[in-house]
Amino acid sequence: MVELALVFPLFILVFFGVIVLGIGVFYQQELTNAAREAARYASIHSATASKPTVSWLDPTSKPLSYTRYDRPEDSWPYMTAAGRRLIFGLDSSAVNIAACWSGWVEVGSGNYDARPALGPPGYDDIGPVNSTFEQCTIDGADPTSNPGDISCTSGLASTTVDTASDLSEGQGRIVANTVTAYACYQWTPPLAGFLLIPQTVTLRAVITEPIERQQ
Repeated sequence: MVELALVFPLFILVFFGVIVLGIGVFYQQELTNAAREAARYASIHSATASKPTVSWLDPTSKPLSYTRYDRPEDSWPYMTAAGRRLIFGLDSSAVNIAACWSGWVEVGSGNYDARPALGPPGYDDIGPVNSTFEQCTIDGADPTSNPGDISCTSGLASTTVDTASDLSEGQGRIVANTVTAYACYQWTPPLAGFLLIPQTVTLRAVITEPIERQQ
């Protein structure tokens, strides 16, 4: 009885701790998959798609079919639905998804459709170019390096700052721009507040995909 009294509390602590940890890992994988699906959707539904997922910035040289379809003004309903559609075990409506667009910016001109510098500094395979890669932000933070600084609210779309769109200017070339999707979920673990389990855990996931052109 004495041995049971000493060991049983530790057993319960480890047993339930492993269960909660396993659930947390599973939910994190679900959230990562949601971010991946959202980034992929935005990537293939670029500015040249018939119904594009767009950023705050429009392409400098718009395709004739270009329209602001899946917009940040509406919190990207189609991209968000694509990210949430395969979620299992979580309340998908409580998963917040946002995206921002990064790319090459021509120094001094503000052209967000600049060509990347390939090879020697200042030159690419077409001619002189002076451009730098600018990373977009969400809620004032770089999602690729500081996702923990991004809040988890339903209004994330209004906090995104984009630095690229989808088409290059003049030469008709596709720029190596990227879209970064951020997904988050406020999880209340089982037995929250018991056995040192926190009341709320914010799960976050970030996936970056290159923009793909649609014909």
